[in-house]
Amino acid sequence: MPVSDQLPAPLTKSRVPKTASSVHDVSSEKPPFGSRFLTHEADVWSQNAWDHVPPPTDQDEVISAALSRQKSAPVPDEEKQKYNEKPARHWDNFYKANANNFFRNRKWLHLEFPELKQAAEADAGPMVVAEIGCGAGNAVFPLLAANKNPQLSLKAYDYSSHAVKLVQNNPQYLTPPLGTIEAAVWDLTSSELPPGLEPGSVDIVTLVFVMSALHPQEWANAVSNIHKLLKPGGLVLMRDYGRYDLTQLRFKGGRLLDDNFYIRGDKTRVYFFELDELALLFTGSPAPAASKADNTVHIDEEAEEHSDPDPTARSIPEASSAAVSPNGSTPTLSEVERSFSSLSVEASEKAPQKAGAVHPILAQASPSDGHHPLFSIEQLGVDRRLIVNRKRQLKMYRVWMQGKFRKL
Repeated sequence: MPVSDQLPAPLTKSRVPKTASSVHDVSSEKPPFGSRFLTHEADVWSQNAWDHVPPPTDQDEVISAALSRQKSAPVPDEEKQKYNEKPARHWDNFYKANANNFFRNRKWLHLEFPELKQAAEADAGPMVVAEIGCGAGNAVFPLLAANKNPQLSLKAYDYSSHAVKLVQNNPQYLTPPLGTIEAAVWDLTSSELPPGLEPGSVDIVTLVFVMSALHPQEWANAVSNIHKLLKPGGLVLMRDYGRYDLTQLRFKGGRLLDDNFYIRGDKTRVYFFELDELALLFTGSPAPAASKADNTVHIDEEAEEHSDPDPTARSIPEASSAAVSPNGSTPTLSEVERSFSSLSVEASEKAPQKAGAVHPILAQASPSDGHHPLFSIEQLGVDRRLIVNRKRQLKMYRVWMQGKFRKL
């Protein structure tokens, strides 16, 4: 029987807007206030997304099958070098093909990172915000449009020269409504800082789906450069792909470069992180104990609000084992609360570490300049969401990582 014949007809219900961040911080025991809870299974098709929904019961089997399929046909060793030699070239080709039409403006940033909104307030005073990996400006231009601070200085950097040209040709760049904006080509992993930007001069650095585009050998130098850019007490705001996100499980043969590291069809690269990896990169220590508990809590995203910068995510697959739980139903609020109650520190410390959870390079890697800890953790959480395609009645489980790190 077709999957669509097994599911109830969609209900008509008004859209519930998001009013708060959906990220489950590893130091918190309860979900954030303002999230969308699925209290009745019959309502699952009434919204595009639901918060704190655990994955289907067969998710471990789905993950194992996907990884086995990918590892059976990895990228040949002799071809890996060509993908890692000049990654900026592939992003240039991407932006030449898509211009500024692929990614939607990231209007959700004010919910996830209210610090950006505060920097744009009229009385915020002198503030320097640097967006690294700016692409076509889908994060920096919404901030510029909402800016009320005449002393806000926005910096936009990308190693794709074509992306930077798109930013520089935007009408808002040519005539900023308030404050200033400057864009330049800069590789986060280079040995030099951006032209004209002094060390210790930036208040906030944003990294939105940036670290995942780097080779693991480049991570330490990238973090070192970010540390150099920031003022003492400066803040890093980052969001990136999480381990076993739907897009990772959908990769077929010939895409696996290394464990959890892939090449897309357009030859851009993507890595899928664990919380411990991000904590080790920025602080030198694993994530807080609560993050190692049984990760069965899913937090969600509204499809029209969040744009996913993954070229493979444009088309939604036909019903598959990675997207649909054939026999399971979506857990309700009471089940979610029970899963949160299991997040105790004692249980976390006893939880076994999964093989391959942390990239081997992090076992010996250290910042190229100075010693950890370079940053303290202000937020580090997982954003697990059930995305619903109401028209086709498919359920898709997404995973993102989000962090806020303060320079020490």
